[in-house]
Amino acid sequence: MLEGLNSAAAGMAAQQQRLDATANDLANANTNGYKRMRVGFRDLVYTQAGRPAADGVRIGAGSAAIDAGRGFSQGTARETGEPLDVAIQGDGFLRVRTPDGGVGLTRDGALQVDGNRRVTTASGALLQPPLTIPESVSLEDVKIDADGTVRAGEQRLGRIEVVNVRAPQGLQSIGDNLFAPTATSGQPTGAPAATKLVQGSLEGSNVNVSDAMVGMIEAQRSFELASRAIKTADQMMEIANGVKR
Repeated sequence: MLEGLNSAAAGMAAQQQRLDATANDLANANTNGYKRMRVGFRDLVYTQAGRPAADGVRIGAGSAAIDAGRGFSQGTARETGEPLDVAIQGDGFLRVRTPDGGVGLTRDGALQVDGNRRVTTASGALLQPPLTIPESVSLEDVKIDADGTVRAGEQRLGRIEVVNVRAPQGLQSIGDNLFAPTATSGQPTGAPAATKLVQGSLEGSNVNVSDAMVGMIEAQRSFELASRAIKTADQMMEIANGVKR
């Protein structure tokens, strides 16, 4: 009976993690460039059943949730008309400098300028390599080519570089819609030639609200069933103790 309690409790913990991930996706359904979370499940250790069971009969200890990375399918692009907004078409990320001086990658192309006219993300992370818009240049005059070249009339101001990693699933989420490269993902390199930047547009979240709601209902029902299993096991233990007395 204790094994049943442990298995049900493990199932409840796993479904709670699934609920947390789904709730986070729904909360970011309107976040630019957000990538949905993926949660998988794995079996916990199996052991030989007790004395009444035949050899080879094994009892599982339940399941556990595992982080299966992010789903990096492209979100729907929408036009904004803002001169510094860019949507990435294809594989790749914008590279920024995180507050601790590290490297961050993002698909959020809602760019802006700070007090020093440096181009940053919406969260204030500086674009890398650095790009500065001169005081004499109006933002309305800024043009961004498909290859990332930034111009104001005939003047070339710099270039927005798009990078990619070997295995995006290995990226580590560090908050503020940023990802950090890891040994699993590989270090950032140049994006494929087919990747383009579209000025005046932003990539939306790739969260499908309908699918997320269905997943939340499934997780809630599974959590409820696991809690009922605990209640049933508790009642059986109460009956067994009554018989013993």
